[in-house]
Amino acid sequence: TSPFAWLRTRFYYLLIRLYFDQEFSVEEFTRGAKQAFSVVSKLLSQRKLELLDELVSPEVLQVLKEKISLLPDSHRDALAADIDSIMYTTEGDVRIYYDDDGIKFVSILMCFWYLNGANLPDEVPGGAKVFQIVFGDESTKEKKHLLTANYEFQREFTEGAKPDWTITRIEHPRLLE
Repeated sequence: TSPFAWLRTRFYYLLIRLYFDQEFSVEEFTRGAKQAFSVVSKLLSQRKLELLDELVSPEVLQVLKEKISLLPDSHRDALAADIDSIMYTTEGDVRIYYDDDGIKFVSILMCFWYLNGANLPDEVPGGAKVFQIVFGDESTKEKKHLLTANYEFQREFTEGAKPDWTITRIEHPRLLE
């Protein structure tokens, strides 16, 4: 990320701590986001969408139901990310906003890079390359793909609202389009 984006993100985290949640911790949020990403991605891969009701917004869940049913098995398998296979995590964007009724929201877009051993082609439509990493020697060779996913987490900070984060956007480029 650019230094400007990094500084902007840190400024928003400061605003969250000052005006919304004095206990907010970037490290704790990132840990929770990684865990949520791992759980949700596995449930998507297994087509267990009914278990996502409390984690994913209804609008996103409806879109996922349509998309998941059309995916080939290899792409569906590639959605799953074990928490130990997450190689890198970073914030994409942080937003603070109010709706027309004065309800306060914070949304944080998290970007994940993870390894997955699904049987994907070397290229996907449009000529985009899928990054591959080979582990082991010739006799025990294991090929894994380096994949990305973007999940947006949103929380309402209005007085009396539940202190739960909800996933309001799920993107798995080249897999779930």
